Amino acid sequence: MGEQRTTANGGMATSYGFRDVPEGEKQPLVNEVFHKVAKRYDIMNDVMSAGLHRVWKDAMVAALNPRKSSDYRVLDVAGGTGDIAFRIVEASGRQAHATVLDINGSMLGVGAERAEKKGLTDNLTFVEANAEDLPFEDNSFDAYTIAFGIRNVPRIDVALKEAHRVLKRGGRLLVLEFSEVHMPLLDSFYEQWSFKAIPQFGKMITGDAEPYQYLVESIRKFPNQEDFAAMIRDAGFSRVTYTNYTGGIAALHSGWKI
Repeated sequence: MGEQRTTANGGMATSYGFRDVPEGEKQPLVNEVFHKVAKRYDIMNDVMSAGLHRVWKDAMVAALNPRKSSDYRVLDVAGGTGDIAFRIVEASGRQAHATVLDINGSMLGVGAERAEKKGLTDNLTFVEANAEDLPFEDNSFDAYTIAFGIRNVPRIDVALKEAHRVLKRGGRLLVLEFSEVHMPLLDSFYEQWSFKAIPQFGKMITGDAEPYQYLVESIRKFPNQEDFAAMIRDAGFSRVTYTNYTGGIAALHSGWKI
């Protein structure tokens, strides 16, 4: 997984669901998916995880255990709607500051609107930028979080190296992502749920099954737990571990910049 491939024209290729596309074409395709689902993103996650994403996200923030300090800085990547950032700020007693970075302006618009309703605008900054080219100085953040977003990045290795660059020494990386199921029976049930039920539910909710079909396929193409942990180590992180949630449907990966 994550291996480099070439197109028929000799350029570099990456996966868009089950299709190989030139690296430069994946991001616009992914952007279109999230423009389509931005207003219904939480509903989408409920469909993809049968509601369990909320439990997994709470567990992610509990593992982070953000400091109750106004000096504590978190970068939440691909978190446009603010779901993780809001939890982090609340867990810090509304003292920490979270920078929410997303390449998709529609998602960021939803997040900024929600932040205002929650009275959290002073604790949050919304930035439209690419995870592969972060617009921040080295050693800027205490933590870097990304939930269900890393698999949509065309060059995951580049994004991980950028995460390492912007973290302070002693900073922590936390990645929550759908992963490889390790429980007998659950794996076959989840396979059926993913490829037969999720796209149909997506069509009922949004009128369009294609974004959900891509998201299901992207989960299957993502590296399994051990392979992704190896990618995190290759990016320079130490003390790399992962915790499976719900039999491996999702996994929380952790690494430290030492």
